[in-house]
Amino acid sequence: MEINLISDTVTKPTPGMLDAMMNAKVGDDVFKNDPSVNALEEKIAALFGMEAALFFPSGTMTNQTAIKLHTQPGEQLICDKYAHVYNYEGGGVSFNSGVSCRLLDGHRGMVNAAQVEEAINPPDFYHSPLTSLVCIENTTNKGGGACWDFEELKKIKAVCIEHGLHYHLDGARLWNALVAKKETPKQYGAIFETISVCLSKGLGCPVGSVLLGSKETIHDALRIRKILGGGMRQSGFLAAAGIFALDNHIERLSEDHVKAKEIGDRLLSLDFVKKVEPIETNIVIFEIDQNYMSSIEFMSKLLDKHIHIISMGQGKLRMVTHMDYTDDMHSYFLEAMGTL
Repeated sequence: MEINLISDTVTKPTPGMLDAMMNAKVGDDVFKNDPSVNALEEKIAALFGMEAALFFPSGTMTNQTAIKLHTQPGEQLICDKYAHVYNYEGGGVSFNSGVSCRLLDGHRGMVNAAQVEEAINPPDFYHSPLTSLVCIENTTNKGGGACWDFEELKKIKAVCIEHGLHYHLDGARLWNALVAKKETPKQYGAIFETISVCLSKGLGCPVGSVLLGSKETIHDALRIRKILGGGMRQSGFLAAAGIFALDNHIERLSEDHVKAKEIGDRLLSLDFVKKVEPIETNIVIFEIDQNYMSSIEFMSKLLDKHIHIISMGQGKLRMVTHMDYTDDMHSYFLEAMGTL
């Protein structure tokens, strides 16, 4: 039995999803003539109560397109120091948009409205970059799957309105937050200018993310996607997977959350585990007590038991539960942890 807890991106399509993909009606999406892609975009825009949506091959390209749309070279965006757009998108903020990041020291990847307001550069002080965008990530990856307080997001929105800033949500794992917090997509669609959502993480699709916004914004995003090389042809086969996932795989995310919490409880019972971050969704971040064993030694012991996890650096290890992590795997894992 091989157990892969490296990420929720390691999943394979379910039989039902594969059937939907194989029976998809397709065209050429570069000409916007793929009926399945068009159906996915319309479905997800309606879900969030937003005007339009655009299908992308990756979440990174989706975020990078949004940043390009909202900024000009030499300007600056505000985000938490843990933000995916800063840490895990290959420096694309500077490469693609010529923009710098003002990093805030938040809590588990989450900041507050007062911090955002304090970080805004005076617009008439031309010696500093012009602040033009605030980027939020929900759930937070490096923050251990933490979910934002929606009232704080609304307060940050008010700051953005007051100072004329754009407001983008990297919602790669927003589905997890919606389920965990019992929130709705329309709540988020009402306050963000653009939203990026991923279909290939918790929802189990093989490929794909979607950018949401106004009709004008998504019209402009189509050009940016082309420039970045994101135009796909018969991508309806992939879009069909997304439609299936939206209809079948959202509510089951709560199962991943339960398993993650049970993993966290098991880790806390072990002497060699130094710390476990609070667990709200499907990400478990923890540290090993180096007096017992090193992180490398711990990962090696897991590999001997065919269990794969990942290091996040600075002594932090990560596990992510997902739909391919079965009940049998979970039982085996919990038992195996007690034998290390």
